[in-house]
Amino acid sequence: MKKNFVKVFGFLAIIAVAAIAGGVTAYKITNNNTKVQEERSLTREFNNEFQVGNNATLVSNSSQQQERVDLTYAAETSVHAVVHIKSVEHSKTRYVQQMPDIFDFFFGDGTGRQRKVETEPRVGMGSGVIISSDGYIVTNNHVIEGADEIDVTLNDKREYTARLVGTDPTTDIALLKIEAEELPYLTLSNSDDIKVGEWVLAVGNPFNLSSTVTAGIVSAKARNLNIYGGTNGSIESFIQTDAAINRGNSGGALVNTKGELVGINAAIYSPTGVYSGYGFAIPTNLVKAVVLDLKKFGAVQRAQLGIMGGDNNAELSKEKNLGVNYGVFVSKVMDGGSAKDAGIKENDVIIGINDKKINSMGELQETIAMSKPGSVINVKVIRDGKEKTIEVTLKKNKEVSGVGDTKTSNLLGAKFEKIDKDTKSRLKLENGLEVKELSNGRLRDAGIQEGFIILKANNKLISSEKDLEEVVKAASASDDKVVFITGVYPSGRKVYFAIDLR
Repeated sequence: MKKNFVKVFGFLAIIAVAAIAGGVTAYKITNNNTKVQEERSLTREFNNEFQVGNNATLVSNSSQQQERVDLTYAAETSVHAVVHIKSVEHSKTRYVQQMPDIFDFFFGDGTGRQRKVETEPRVGMGSGVIISSDGYIVTNNHVIEGADEIDVTLNDKREYTARLVGTDPTTDIALLKIEAEELPYLTLSNSDDIKVGEWVLAVGNPFNLSSTVTAGIVSAKARNLNIYGGTNGSIESFIQTDAAINRGNSGGALVNTKGELVGINAAIYSPTGVYSGYGFAIPTNLVKAVVLDLKKFGAVQRAQLGIMGGDNNAELSKEKNLGVNYGVFVSKVMDGGSAKDAGIKENDVIIGINDKKINSMGELQETIAMSKPGSVINVKVIRDGKEKTIEVTLKKNKEVSGVGDTKTSNLLGAKFEKIDKDTKSRLKLENGLEVKELSNGRLRDAGIQEGFIILKANNKLISSEKDLEEVVKAASASDDKVVFITGVYPSGRKVYFAIDLR
């Protein structure tokens, strides 16, 4: 009897343990499903906005492909969705300030004269990726920047003239559109899922011959190379690969063994200008967020956290007694920014956003770039050795980039400030607008430097950015599209410039 009781009790115990284990498993599966649903929300929005359906050819035999690491399937799937892009910039008239000669010193104002110069036409080559059956194409901004004409050639040699939908220089992404239907396209994967060591293909169409394929592995993720110099709030969170990527492959596809797009090839690490070891691609999760905004608005609606900092490491952690060896060290919190308002402080270490672990600045930039202004995120920080979660409502970036944006500061490539009373008094000025934080744009092209004070534009007195914006808007609608600027440097030297808006 006792023996039978032990057997029955043991059997019931096993059932109880199995039930508990099943419950725990069910709980884990539920949590995982919730996380998967969150990750898929951006993909669903992307698929709904573009003509992207269930492309059966992209998933057939995918499990077998993973097991065999047979790259032929991925190559066959992707080559027809990668295109050749030729960008043409027409000859333009520019005005160059000449050095003053002796007659200018004695009979002029001592600043020299404007010389009319005709620039040579420029032709650029690159690649692009079809992302929807109705002709939307993603490429790099640097492939088509400044182009007056954009020509697209498919892998089957069909040719189209493309329309520029929008650009985002901060991520080096541009969205094009050709008028065609039922085109082959690549499905955009969740780039967070790709693993270091996973096989990938780099596909490009650099010389209008046909799409070419190289193979390699993912060498690293969330690489921040500072190749854009940190200008214009540039966002860098590259997938690094040893698949060969050369110059003409810019804008091409980085695909996994299933034939899914995991990144847009953007840069190479090379002292010679040709491939010598590593290439870098913009991850698709960032691409999705950018192209959705470009299609809807013609510009990117970007959220901003409002901090400055860098990667945390063991050395910095020891020096600052931070208590953690990873994450992003906050060196400065910007006034009026989202972080400041929420209570993030200098010397905090950001280690997570919502449920995502943040190891580096690249990961932080990518995560924030995928968020929309007005969204609420939970930022995990280490402060004084203790973990703290801070709720942050993300504000919109002050400047919105893209073709659809006609903001004067973006077009001219500078920020502006009204001159202060001391400057007015010292230079005996009644009005003026100072050029600040000069970046790539029309002012730099003309030779203007930071600190230059704009006094007149097309004979109109300039006292504010609104004054300048009205002049630029009127000139953009005119036939010659030129703004003649009169100004002065802080030294008192008066200078004249002609700004070509074409």
